[in-house]
Amino acid sequence: MAKAAILEQVGSLTIGEVELAEPGPHEVLIDTKACGLCHSDLHFIDGAYPHPLPAIPGHEAAGVVKAVGSEVKTVKRGDHVVTCLSAFCGHCEFCVTGQMALCVSKEVRRDQTQAPRITRKGSDETVAQMLNLSSFCEQMLIHEHACVAIDKEMPLDRAAIIGCAVTTGAGAVFNACSVVPGEAVAVIGCGGVGLAAINAARITGAGKVIAIDPLPEKRELATALGATHTVDAMAEDAVEQVMKITGGGVHHAIEAVGRQASADLAVKILRRGGTATILGMMPLDCKVGLGAMDLLASKKLQGAIMGNNRFPVDLPRLVDFYMRGLLDLDTIIAERIPLEKINEGFEKMKQGTSARSVIVFD
Repeated sequence: MAKAAILEQVGSLTIGEVELAEPGPHEVLIDTKACGLCHSDLHFIDGAYPHPLPAIPGHEAAGVVKAVGSEVKTVKRGDHVVTCLSAFCGHCEFCVTGQMALCVSKEVRRDQTQAPRITRKGSDETVAQMLNLSSFCEQMLIHEHACVAIDKEMPLDRAAIIGCAVTTGAGAVFNACSVVPGEAVAVIGCGGVGLAAINAARITGAGKVIAIDPLPEKRELATALGATHTVDAMAEDAVEQVMKITGGGVHHAIEAVGRQASADLAVKILRRGGTATILGMMPLDCKVGLGAMDLLASKKLQGAIMGNNRFPVDLPRLVDFYMRGLLDLDTIIAERIPLEKINEGFEKMKQGTSARSVIVFD
């Protein structure tokens, strides 16, 4: 039996109890210790992205392995783990060519045709597992390739946000953009993902790191995490400011909001040959493009789901960065709350003035 925040209908979460099945051969049962509130969850809660209901959202988590299935090889009981929604099979075309974040194998993802793994307490009603994790719950039952063991010295509340925000933001810098020391980087949107990208840009030795956000509170956080310059995203001359700071535009513009205007801005502030990387979950009817003159200037546009991570390798490295004082996760976490205050946490997210809220389970 486990307490969970359940999305019964679009709009808000209710606290209820669920039952999880015993681990299958390749499954891991995890006692959830911490889980970050991510804007991606809000897209499902608000109905912008459809999903079968009732369901348990949540995908940015850390915990301790309670039990493992008979064939599990990668983790063991007692391991501290971080989960990741980009579960991988290990042998499809994407996996064997190093694009693990693109794996869509049904071997590691459950669908509604398979036997239920989560049911409502005292009934046979299935509660859908969201993004193969459902971490707004005291326990998670997931595929072994959706988690990785980490150093037990790592605080689990900090480790949780590595599972999505940091993996996505830092992964974009390290993997998708391959930022070269001295290059100019702009990050549009200074929430958890954007702040992680700014921190990673500092780690890589980027020359100018420009944080672009409409809220002064977020720009202040960005400066603490390594931004060398800040720009108000709503300023009429935002593009001109970036051009002046960089002497012609940035090498990399990273969009971490998921809005049409911010994606268009990312393209506008590129220098010749620059690359715009879109990380935010855009509304489903949005289109981002390059104009004729952008193409003639060799500008590039790309997506980078979950920062193009290779999470069994990347997550332990990010933990090591934190333990060595390179990665600042403490500044990204704005508050720690119990599961019962999850709706308040999402309301605070909508206000946009603070960074990550993290649920801490007893």
